[in-house]
Order: sequence, then structure tokens, then C-alpha cells
Amino acid sequence: MRWAMGALLGISLSATAAEPPLRFAVSDSWAMPMVQLERNRPTQGILFDLMLSLATQVGAPAEFVVLPRARVQSAMENGEIDVRCYAAQSWLPNQSGDYLWSVPLLFQRDLLISRKDQALAIDPARLPRQTIGTVRGYTYPTLQSLFEADQLQREDARNQEQVLEKLLAGRYRYAVSNQWALDWFNQRLLPAEQLQAVAVLQEQEVGCYVRNDPSVPVQRILRTLLRMKISGEIEEIIRLYTGHPESTR
Repeated sequence: MRWAMGALLGISLSATAAEPPLRFAVSDSWAMPMVQLERNRPTQGILFDLMLSLATQVGAPAEFVVLPRARVQSAMENGEIDVRCYAAQSWLPNQSGDYLWSVPLLFQRDLLISRKDQALAIDPARLPRQTIGTVRGYTYPTLQSLFEADQLQREDARNQEQVLEKLLAGRYRYAVSNQWALDWFNQRLLPAEQLQAVAVLQEQEVGCYVRNDPSVPVQRILRTLLRMKISGEIEEIIRLYTGHPESTR
């Protein structure tokens, strides 16, 4: 897989060098299996492979712009980025600017998780006042009222992996994670140490949106994403990293 994606990268950077680059947003809060960041550059992961394959099929070199999550939307609005993936319209209720959305491509499941010694199914609304692990810049709609009531307090980490590391170390009793990141993190732990889901917070389909600008091949991008979805290519990318193809419900 790494060889194949390396070959795609070579094609994307050389054969399409005459084309203007397709600039993708990469949040510095992402962790594997979504994206691996090395020296502030993405090198592998579900989203990296998806975006690289998209650029190659569109016929443009891929340029990855790594930003804090809070900066991504303003960068889109300022024309610094052309495509943002792993997003949902409900996350951007006040979105300004002219954008077009892809079909749903992936399925995100957000979980409340704990260590095994705490692993009982719970109702978050019944938790006593305490701190839970969260990612800086992420919104958690199902928990927002509990944050506002000061029943739960956020302890933000820079990325999802750091949240899980702190939970494992006992920094707090509960944290929020998506299913993919939890499964990836647990791979390196003994069964008795693995973190467990205690509540499903939200399940949502996510996709990509594109800046609707004459300099961006918008329709070619959207058609390519649709083709990647219908052909099963996206499911195959997911399978390579997770062992199963689930991308939508």
C-alpha cells in the first residue's frame, strides 16, 4: 500500500506539474488512522490516501496545508485552501462563502470512552461534575449543554492521540474519541489495558467541500469523489487501515 501511494505521489507531483496544485486542508489535530503527521507533513492515513488519490485522478498535484483546526475555515474563506475533507454541514452552521459539497463519503462515530476499570455503559447527563478529555477546537453537540452548565469541563489536548494517552495515564476518567482513533490506539495495548466505549455520543456521515472558484476544477473534483465512492475505492482505503470497510451506515 505504501509503495502504491508513493507511486501515486510521484505521479501527482511530476506528471501533473503543469497544473496548479489542489490545496487540501489538514488539521493538526488529526491522528492515525486518519492522518500521520511527520515534521508537520502528512505521510499516510485514510484521509491522506483519499486526498492524494483524488488529486491524482483530477490531474493536479496535491498540496497539503497543515493548520490548527480553528484556522481551517478562515483559510478556506481567504482562498488559501481549495478542498476540505472529513467535514459535515452541521459543523459549519454559519459557513460563509461559496462552496459545493460532495456526497457523503465516510461515517464518523463519536464515543465517550474510559479505561477498562471504569467501563460500564453510562448516560453522560448523569455523570457527576468532572473533567473529560477533548480535542482543542472540536465541538461536541451532545455534550455542549453539560459544558455550559459546568457539569462537565473540557480538558483540551492538541490531537486525538494525546487525549487517549492522557486517559490511559489516568489524567481523567472519561474522554471523547471517534471509533477509528480508538481502535487504532488499542492495537498497541494488551487486552486488559484497552480503552472501552461507554456511550455513543453521535453518528454522522461526513464528506468534502470545495471552494467554488473558477480557478478550481470543482465539478471534476466532485465527480471524481462520487466515482471513488461508487467504485468502492474509499471503502478499500478504509479497509487497509482498519480491517473493515465501513464508511457509511
